[in-house]
Amino acid sequence: MDILVIEDEQRVAELIKKGLEELGFHITLAFDGEMGKKLALTKTYDLILMDLILPKINGIDLCKEVRVARPDIPIIMLTALGTTDDKVEGFDAGADDYLVKPFDFRELHARIRALIKRNQTQNNTFNQGFILRFADLEMNLETKLVKRSDVPIDLTPKEFRLLEYMMGNSERVLSRTEIAEKVWDTFDSGTNFIDVYINYLRKKIDKNYEVKLIHTKPGMGFIFKEG
Repeated sequence: MDILVIEDEQRVAELIKKGLEELGFHITLAFDGEMGKKLALTKTYDLILMDLILPKINGIDLCKEVRVARPDIPIIMLTALGTTDDKVEGFDAGADDYLVKPFDFRELHARIRALIKRNQTQNNTFNQGFILRFADLEMNLETKLVKRSDVPIDLTPKEFRLLEYMMGNSERVLSRTEIAEKVWDTFDSGTNFIDVYINYLRKKIDKNYEVKLIHTKPGMGFIFKEG
């Protein structure tokens, strides 16, 4: 497994490299956003770890560019900035996960394994041209197209993943903790970024339709059901 680490603090980068190589990963290092972009767009990696604050090209702009060119590569952001707004900005840029420094290396390894496994599973599913349907909502996992009553709906990568999980677990109450673990591959449900993304989805999926699909269960979580 090949991983690109984009981190301007050389000591931190070397520690990550050493730890992951001991676990059998092949690591390439980049110490600024410009070099990270060049490597990410010219070589193939199974996953990218990138710092948020980088010289030359910051992590947010870099993540957006990589996500457009390489939509299927899992991206984990590493940063000391851990507020809800920071996380939402990172996820909106296309990051799949967000790990706040300082972090436990075992947690980093667990998140890497989870993302790579999920990506492999999704790729196998995409090859089958799999389509999810619920009521008048349709999601194509291969083309990434979402339609409700045949009207196209534009979703960010994280909104798409959240909707995919909710559609795949319809008629069942999903707690914030479960959503954090399954969609964000994180155990952090202490901030309200999940509620932020639920509201994003509601505006795009339910706002213009009489029949609502996303519902709140006070004190419990959310449920995806018709009516």
